[in-house]
Amino acid sequence: MSDTAVHLMKSYQAQLREGLARVRETIGAAAERSGRSADSVEIMAVTKGHPLEALQAALEVGVEDLGENRVSELERKRAALADDPRPRWHMVGHVQSRKAPRIRGTAQVLHSLDSLKLAERFERTAPEAGEPLPVFVQVNTSGEDAKYGFSPEEFRVQIRRILELPSLRVKGLMTMAPYTDDESVLRATFRGLRELQEEAHSTVEGYTGHELSMGMSNDFELAVEEGSTMVRLGTVLLGERPG
Repeated sequence: MSDTAVHLMKSYQAQLREGLARVRETIGAAAERSGRSADSVEIMAVTKGHPLEALQAALEVGVEDLGENRVSELERKRAALADDPRPRWHMVGHVQSRKAPRIRGTAQVLHSLDSLKLAERFERTAPEAGEPLPVFVQVNTSGEDAKYGFSPEEFRVQIRRILELPSLRVKGLMTMAPYTDDESVLRATFRGLRELQEEAHSTVEGYTGHELSMGMSNDFELAVEEGSTMVRLGTVLLGERPG
């Protein structure tokens, strides 16, 4: 590793240590307010747009869940760190149906199963002998037209079909809140996902998902209060993306 790369990695480590301390304190307080342990919430570093030194720094400070938004960037970074057994690779961005086969063997968890078409594409392209791909079903609980994901009504109908696909294993649900400071809007988005999961447990045979992937740098405290089990954090941990 060059001197420049070492310096960059140490800079990211300092940023991460400071950010992690604040994030863990916030999560701990929010989890306590919701009657849970801070250990019930996992932290993912969303490394989109950051160099490999940022990922290496995250691993060194103990953040091993790494999330990417683009398939090609995920492939490149995983290949570059192929000799390191620590990372758990998450795909958190929208996946075009034609790119579904590239996810298997690259992402260990998919957070953005956002349509029945995509689910069935994964099923058709799955290898005959292979472990099911762990997935979060993305639900658009904010109702924004620009957001991907099932509407709650679509989810209630189509989750049964998804559960029939043996190449997928549903870990739980994911949502993205609007970018707003309106706490009532944020809480409604997160609470809607939690309540939808509770409903699925009682009404959908075979539904065993218990995880909720929700909360980003600007709203993770509220997400934890509303039941998040994994927060997806970029800026608050790594700073602004370079360039």
